[in-house]
Amino acid sequence: MSDVTSTHSAQSQRVRAGTWRDAVLANGSVVSIALFFLVVSVIFSVATDAFLTSPNLLNILRQSAPLLIVAAAMTFVITTGGIDLSVGSVLALVATLSATLLQLGLPWPLVILAMLALGALLGAVQGYFVAYEGIPAFIVTLAGLSVIRGVALLITGGYSIPIEPGSPFTVLGRAWLLGVPAPALIALAILAIAYIAFNETPFGRYVTGIGANAEAVRRAGVNTRLTTLFVYVISAAAAALAGIIIAARLGSGSSNAGQGFELEVIAAVVLGGTSLFGGRGTIVGTVLGALTVAVIGNGLILAHLSPFLTPIVTGTIILIAIWLNFRLFRGAVRSR
Repeated sequence: MSDVTSTHSAQSQRVRAGTWRDAVLANGSVVSIALFFLVVSVIFSVATDAFLTSPNLLNILRQSAPLLIVAAAMTFVITTGGIDLSVGSVLALVATLSATLLQLGLPWPLVILAMLALGALLGAVQGYFVAYEGIPAFIVTLAGLSVIRGVALLITGGYSIPIEPGSPFTVLGRAWLLGVPAPALIALAILAIAYIAFNETPFGRYVTGIGANAEAVRRAGVNTRLTTLFVYVISAAAAALAGIIIAARLGSGSSNAGQGFELEVIAAVVLGGTSLFGGRGTIVGTVLGALTVAVIGNGLILAHLSPFLTPIVTGTIILIAIWLNFRLFRGAVRSR
């Protein structure tokens, strides 16, 4: 009887071990970026005295809030097999117009609503050309990057537009609640909504299905064109919210805001395990990817690395992390 019990126990342990292994492999990209995030954090904790201090950690959360917000939205876009290169330009235009409208005396709540609506409109226009005209997303959003940034430059003439320091608008970027920066709380709310929408709603399943096999999803009765258009609306609206937060935090609107922001966003999403070819995405991975990008940037500054070397080191680290992700976990999945 004892032999039977021990045999059953051994079999149960093997089943549990196999289940854990399958779970790790199924979420390999998230596991790998989580480990990489921990390694990077430990390195900077040892290399600098200020990294693990409470003010610095809160500063990372505040500064990474726009990246987290837009990266969450970009996860939907990339999961469909698309891409949005215009988010940095939308951010700059919204920051610029926010400052301009506030100077003209418009109430700040109206300014926020108008800017979010503008972002959604810009996303809808670009989404229309992608979804209904069949133009590749790369081309459409690359054109959007240029045109929208150009409008921002035209409005400002290349100068920053200040925002009155006493304006309630600045609360969005500078306020603290229960010891946490307001931008971080806004980002947390957006991430929670994005997680639920991506994982718990039909819309999230449609997004993943379009990236995997758009024709099969269309034949199942889903309006794939409208769904595709909507992910670009979400992306641009998120970029608009990021622009509002940055303008509020800096107290000014600049057409130079968000230079290279789209590359950071895409790097965060891909680093987190979302496939650039569509069909697979993860909000949790995106959060870890965005935080990793933010931690690398912050840590290199604290390490007093030359600002001319910082983008080189950052890009190299991200490339290595993504390469390891693909090599280790794709190889593990093939060997199953």
